[in-house]
Amino acid sequence: MSRNDYIFTSESVSEGHPDKVCDRISDAVLDAFLAEEPTARVACETFATSGLVVIGGEVGLSDQERLKDYMGRIGQIARDCIRDIGYEQEKFHWNTCHVLNFLHEQSAHIWQGVGGNEGAGDQGIMFGFATNETPELMPAPIQYSHKILRRLADARKSGAEPTLRPDAKSQLSVRYENGKPVEVTSIVLSTQHESEDQSSDDIRAIVEPYIREVLPSDWITDRTEWWVNPTGTFVIGGPDGDAGLTGRKIIVDTYGGAAPHGGGAFSGKDPTKVDRSAAYAARYLAKNVVAAGLAEKCTIQLSYAIGIAKPLSIYVDTYGTGADDAAIEQAIPKVMDLSPRGIREHLGLNRPIYARTSAYGHFGREPDADGGFSWERTDLVDALTKAV
Repeated sequence: MSRNDYIFTSESVSEGHPDKVCDRISDAVLDAFLAEEPTARVACETFATSGLVVIGGEVGLSDQERLKDYMGRIGQIARDCIRDIGYEQEKFHWNTCHVLNFLHEQSAHIWQGVGGNEGAGDQGIMFGFATNETPELMPAPIQYSHKILRRLADARKSGAEPTLRPDAKSQLSVRYENGKPVEVTSIVLSTQHESEDQSSDDIRAIVEPYIREVLPSDWITDRTEWWVNPTGTFVIGGPDGDAGLTGRKIIVDTYGGAAPHGGGAFSGKDPTKVDRSAAYAARYLAKNVVAAGLAEKCTIQLSYAIGIAKPLSIYVDTYGTGADDAAIEQAIPKVMDLSPRGIREHLGLNRPIYARTSAYGHFGREPDADGGFSWERTDLVDALTKAV
């Protein structure tokens, strides 16, 4: 039996975190190729350290001459990402860091296995999750951890807080009562800043109003513990302070540990890779199950084999909060084609919509007019309700 009274903690990291810099570059490369050709194949990995960015992996376009042309643009794509994030440090500056491009043409064997856009790009298991504890149908600790960092990034980029720098981490411990979030027991915020003369108290004075603006007002109490830059000075940050890699923040990217994760990262992968597209589909389905009132929370697992179009299994767990799980499992393939092609077409994934997903979570975001975050729509509610 699940517990109703407990404390749960999740963390988020900002777009300037070294791993997120790499996710951003990998997804920007993906967007560039998809803008050129919607069926482009991309599996792009990025490594960043002091003064250096290394990009590798495989890409594919139908025209090899255009592929060669695009290879020459990779360095500028990386620099544009770094500049937008805000890095102009002596040892990590968008205009002076070295960018090495080792992307190569996609393996013909992988292309054959995927079967001309029909089969899954790899084997694997993917999970989706939704819960009614926030308006976005996301777990509260991760959702509000993201919101804090997005708000601080907005303040930094607008010039309202010029002493803040891009690298930051947040962490919230949330107390649940009768299964619902009611209180924040601790707030951890570490943010890079301009000067060694700024103390932890100085940084708290800057960030606290934004944190209070984001969190529900009654969640912060006299008992809430605040830990702002608890180690003191945080001037050296980003890839100059710690190396970064694409795909190292998969729990930050998803549900903050409140739900299972299949293990596959998202960034830099085109939507034939079910690590990404099927995880989006599973979230889409779980969110619609909860939005339809069929459950208060829902986990959905999908599994695939490389080159095989249909999912090998569909598993649903509503934790005893709603309709019969087996009935939902039977309804899901009636309302959505879960082949890799079906997912891409249903959610419109063959578009350059991925760089925006690289920080502050792939889930719990508002759908964009151009198709970004299409997996956050709740347009399957009626179909699911009728099918269950």
